[in-house]
Amino acid sequence: MAAAKLGLVVDCADPDKLAEFWSAAIGYTPLGGVGSYVLLIDESGQQPKLLLQRVEEPKVGKNRMHFDIETPAVDEEVARLEVLGAVRMEAGAIEEHGNRWVVMADPEGNEFCVCNAGHPDV
Repeated sequence: MAAAKLGLVVDCADPDKLAEFWSAAIGYTPLGGVGSYVLLIDESGQQPKLLLQRVEEPKVGKNRMHFDIETPAVDEEVARLEVLGAVRMEAGAIEEHGNRWVVMADPEGNEFCVCNAGHPDV
């Protein structure tokens, strides 16, 4: 049996607009769109595919799952993502168990974290 691979799907109102944000945020390449879908890929093939799917219902409440963008330079990455259209969900960073992170949201309000994954900030 072949090994299973992970693919990620994000429900959204405007997959084309969100594709612009996420491709710039994480360095993925838009592969194309059809109907209600836009597919982003990591050209190295090492990371999961990201499918943005248009849905009619608006986002209500906190995501049950979210992305972590891991970097040793949390504050610099947060500033870069804010320029792309992300917003902080809380004013400051959170520190716990040797980890430091900032909770953010993409342009449609989907939460994600920018974290140091336990490595000291640069």
